[in-house]
Amino acid sequence: MNYAVYMPTISARIPEADQAELDTVAELLSEDRSTTIRKALREGLETLRTRHAVERYQSGDVAVNQAARLAGLSVAEWLEVAHERNLTTQLTAEDLRADIDTARGL
Repeated sequence: MNYAVYMPTISARIPEADQAELDTVAELLSEDRSTTIRKALREGLETLRTRHAVERYQSGDVAVNQAARLAGLSVAEWLEVAHERNLTTQLTAEDLRADIDTARGL
């Protein structure tokens, strides 16, 4: 039995150049425009969340567990992102101890 999944409809105005690029990518992927838009939106949102988390972590505004939450990742996944990007932080020793306690709880 097939059940339809409800997805709300949204609309957005985009420049003609972006529409042309969207159509090109959809054709390259052998997908319809809607599928390509959903994929691009999902991947773009993940990228934006991660970028925001990286910026906050780098500035020392958030600790590891908070950065992971902002990025929508587990702490282990966030630590992998931080390692891949050679991230440094301005966190205090107290912040780092809290992160260690969080990691031990995993």
